[in-house]
Amino acid sequence: MRRSTRWSIALLGLSLTAGALAGGTGHGAAHWGYEGATGPAHWGQLDPGFALCGKGTSQSPVDIPATAAGGADPLQIRYRAARLELVHNGHTIQANVEGAGTIGIDGQTFRLLQFHFHTPSEHTVGGQQYPMEIHLVHKDDQGNLAVVGILVEEGAENPVLARLMPVLPGMGHHRALGGTLNPADLLPAQRAWYQYSGSLTTPPCSEGVRWQVMRQPIQASRAQIDAIARLIGRNNRPVQHLNGRKVSLEQSH
Repeated sequence: MRRSTRWSIALLGLSLTAGALAGGTGHGAAHWGYEGATGPAHWGQLDPGFALCGKGTSQSPVDIPATAAGGADPLQIRYRAARLELVHNGHTIQANVEGAGTIGIDGQTFRLLQFHFHTPSEHTVGGQQYPMEIHLVHKDDQGNLAVVGILVEEGAENPVLARLMPVLPGMGHHRALGGTLNPADLLPAQRAWYQYSGSLTTPPCSEGVRWQVMRQPIQASRAQIDAIARLIGRNNRPVQHLNGRKVSLEQSH
């Protein structure tokens, strides 16, 4: 079997797994979207497996309080360069990665599976929304999930996104990036993050997800943001109630 074929099969399996985490629909699940009768306000009624979308008490995204104080668990980021394939799964553009490293949270290791895009941002900070947000989705050996959120503001052209622009796929298509990419290059220079316990922001809205949202936004040009938005449309779930949850702020030293 050729290397390219093995790579495609591996990515397909990862896409099917990771797609259910953010933007994908599992086998037999109801169709869902971001508008009308299948939009976020109705997710909980579309499928019994989506019940947490309507009844959950630890849902994401949230409006992060501008007054969030310290107390978050340490976060170790150990990403490395890897090959990736971009897939448009009908809800977002998702970059499936293999061997791109891990993050560590309080001694627990989570492997990076994929990253994907939301336009505009799902999380807000003190009520402020950003034009885009990137989610890096991770999973540990027990199946627990952790997501790193990166807020994106309009500004200078982003060099990492500049590499992705030529291979952005249309709906239902996938395209491989030539060479490798290190997801760490997407992160802001200032390593400070908000941390809270939440959920997937797409059906089935599973709870127990460990969220780390970087405090400092990164920049992307208006042309880059618009190019992604044209392909995926408006795909942000509205902010959910905190219901007494604490959002902590931490900064690496």
